[in-house]
Amino acid sequence: MTQSTLTSAQTPGTPQGSAPAASATAPAASRSPWSGHPEAEETRRWTEIAETVAAQLAEDVLTRDAAGGDPFDSVRLLKDSGLTRLLAPAEYGGHGGHWSTAFRVVRILARTDASLAQVLAYHYNNEESIVFSGDPEVRETWYRRSTAGAWVWGDAVNPVDPDLTLTDTGAGLVLSGTKRFCTGSGVGDALLVLARISGGPRDGRLHHVVLEHDRAGVEHHDDWDLLGQRQSSSGSVTFHDVTVSPEDELGGVDDPFSTLVTPAIQLSFVNLYVGIAEGALARGREITNARKNAWFRSEADLYRHDPFVLRLYGELTSQTAAAAALADQVAQEFEEVIGQGDAVTPDARGELAVRIAQAKVVSDAAGLAAAHQVYEATGSSSTRAGVGLDLFWRNIRTHSLHDPVDYKKHEVGDRFLNGTLPPVSLYT
Repeated sequence: MTQSTLTSAQTPGTPQGSAPAASATAPAASRSPWSGHPEAEETRRWTEIAETVAAQLAEDVLTRDAAGGDPFDSVRLLKDSGLTRLLAPAEYGGHGGHWSTAFRVVRILARTDASLAQVLAYHYNNEESIVFSGDPEVRETWYRRSTAGAWVWGDAVNPVDPDLTLTDTGAGLVLSGTKRFCTGSGVGDALLVLARISGGPRDGRLHHVVLEHDRAGVEHHDDWDLLGQRQSSSGSVTFHDVTVSPEDELGGVDDPFSTLVTPAIQLSFVNLYVGIAEGALARGREITNARKNAWFRSEADLYRHDPFVLRLYGELTSQTAAAAALADQVAQEFEEVIGQGDAVTPDARGELAVRIAQAKVVSDAAGLAAAHQVYEATGSSSTRAGVGLDLFWRNIRTHSLHDPVDYKKHEVGDRFLNGTLPPVSLYT
């Protein structure tokens, strides 16, 4: 078994069958602090906050993107706005928001600054591992520490880079090795680490530990220099024989509810891509409406009246609207499943993963098409670096390679034709 795959043997104690109704009994649902759907006031409030933060990020997004590095000042905006505490339960100092609200926030930020949207998306999933992987008795301790400090949670989880060793020495755990692509690690107050335990009674178990940014033996590398998502703070991290105390341990990923962390991050990606598409189209509209004249063979007076330009925007905006609608619908389905807590079945989890895979396929295509084809309406002058239209294409092109979309299509097709649910893994 590789680090990126969890077998069915690791999801014990849950019967096969269709998902239970949302009205699961209180004991079964108690593991999940999230239930129901957001009221209109919650949606309105956090939409306004996210739009305000996005407007602030827009002021220097191109300058920051060109500089790269870790976005400490921008992350401060996320903290001060309350966005980092959105999903944490109110009784532990958070805002008690819903996942569909968090997905909406990620989409809004991605319209302007997909790097910061990625940092926030990963933060939500990393912090909520308190619930996914942590025992209920440690939940309050972790949440209170996180909300009191307005923590941002980075990670060192990358499943295809399993070069970490979590050794049980008999006297405790010792962490060593290097992980690449550790989103939010450079700016994170907390670092969620996933490694397989070697030795001792828990030998072979995937296990989460949480370390503070400046823990002795933790070395952050400023080596994130990719085409896009340049301020996602996704450099490598090396652990030099770091002593892990019992207080640093969070828990494993070993039942259907805990494995919902992967559908959650994949649905975050869906909204990241939709937001990038919406941002590219909004910027493209500004450029196109400002263009003078029209192509010399056109019968239109302006480019924005040209039938081919109208056709292009009609197609791209329709694709993006369809992706957004599907993302919203699947977010509601996610709320229904995650609210079931320990009552979540492997089948319910699998069906949700397929629905999110469908949304991933559609949003990936819509994002890439919008960020690429919008140039056909904006013209060669829009390729200047100062225009900023390239930011959307570089960001979607970079992040859409996170995991191959062809395998999402395969999962959807296999379910449709053969009734097969995708395997439980850290990518599905």
